[in-house]
Amino acid sequence: MTTGEAVRKRHKGSSNGARAGVKNHAKEPVQWGRAWEVDWFSLTGVILLLCFAPFIVFFFIMACDQYQCSITHPLLDLYNGDATLLTIWNRAPSFTWAAAKIYAIWVTFQVVLYMCVPDFMHKILPGYVGGVQEGARTPAGLINKYEVNGLQCWIITHVLWVANAQYFHWFSPTIIIDNWIPLLWCTNILGYAVSTFAFIKAYLFPTNPEDCKFTGNIFYNYMMGIEFNPRIGKWFDFKLFFNGRPGIVAWTLINLSYAAKQQELYGHVTNSMILVNVLQAIYVLDFFWNEAWYLKTIDICHDHFGWYLGWGDCVWLPFLYTLQGLYLVYNPVQLATPHATGVLILGLAGYYIFRSGNHQKDLFRRTEGNCKIWGKKPTFIECSYRSADGRIHKSKLMTSGFWGVARHMNYTGDLMGSLAYCLACGGEHLLPYFYIVYMTILLVHRCIRDEHRCSNKYGKDWERYTAAVPYRLLPNIF
Repeated sequence: MTTGEAVRKRHKGSSNGARAGVKNHAKEPVQWGRAWEVDWFSLTGVILLLCFAPFIVFFFIMACDQYQCSITHPLLDLYNGDATLLTIWNRAPSFTWAAAKIYAIWVTFQVVLYMCVPDFMHKILPGYVGGVQEGARTPAGLINKYEVNGLQCWIITHVLWVANAQYFHWFSPTIIIDNWIPLLWCTNILGYAVSTFAFIKAYLFPTNPEDCKFTGNIFYNYMMGIEFNPRIGKWFDFKLFFNGRPGIVAWTLINLSYAAKQQELYGHVTNSMILVNVLQAIYVLDFFWNEAWYLKTIDICHDHFGWYLGWGDCVWLPFLYTLQGLYLVYNPVQLATPHATGVLILGLAGYYIFRSGNHQKDLFRRTEGNCKIWGKKPTFIECSYRSADGRIHKSKLMTSGFWGVARHMNYTGDLMGSLAYCLACGGEHLLPYFYIVYMTILLVHRCIRDEHRCSNKYGKDWERYTAAVPYRLLPNIF
């Protein structure tokens, strides 16, 4: 048995059950997963993102470094001739070997934690699911196994960070923001290197050829990925590692570095900075506590691994998801108590909807509908779909709880939390609000993309589901 065969297995299934698979060639196969063909609209979007996304990141970070986080002043300077693209570029800190050393140590440390320290947190934390876990069935009908140890990696990393700040003093707590733009160049190098390697690997030695998708368009293949679950060896899964580590583990460290810089510059940490740190830390910890559940989400279940995930997780996530904290370093905001309280309530309410919705869906899946949602037995739509190996599988789509209110109420909660991060920064500048604009575009697009795939996957069963739950995000609105 090969390494890949040892980690993956085909599920034969039984003749009944919510997710049982049975051979049945009477039903016509439907498209499942990413598109095989690319239209001109999608191709144009892909090329624009490949060309301009790195410059968008640079623009926001540069605006804070050179213009106190104003996004209009650099544009006005360019328009009035007071600055040129070359002068702005020359004023930005360049690549440094010190930053390269920091980033290399960081990534190596996360690889070691991911690969060499099997999860033990699930043995001591009640309710936490870690260790070796199975993912969702791939379009080819395979089920991968994963070593889930993200929470453990996060805890070890942050314990060492706090211990260094309090006792060891190996490096300054402001080390991240002090090297922020040089680190931007380092993350870009890794993001492009990983994406290019995954692209070449898909042609030369794919982990599972059955789950590869070649559209015939090199730009789309590079950005959206060819391999579904590229791996090196038995356990190093590109998608799981780069989605969760090093970007999301770093997210809370970056915010702590911002808070330390605020303390260093002004002698205190504002309540707005504390709110951003707390609310975003809740989101990050939720991600790692539910990392096993994350294996069943769209990122793992549908997205192939390409530049979209490789570069996005290395660069876009750590630099643009933390804009609120960066803004507050340059523009410290002390919120009035009612304002701060409102932000906190909005953030916690959004988290409650986000987590409760996802918990309801997970409970429904685990019990195959034999549970109670909001005190009642859940209602659902019975569905079936075919995987690429020709087998028919049965599934259920819940129409109770938050999933009876709207088809993506978890996204609604996510957007409420995203808005709270932005509102913590006050209203003087537009830059902190980029996050809510981006998340709205991302999640609305994800709604449409996910539903297109579900429509292809479930066919007329999906039409029955959308008739039962007609709204996507906001009841009676959208």
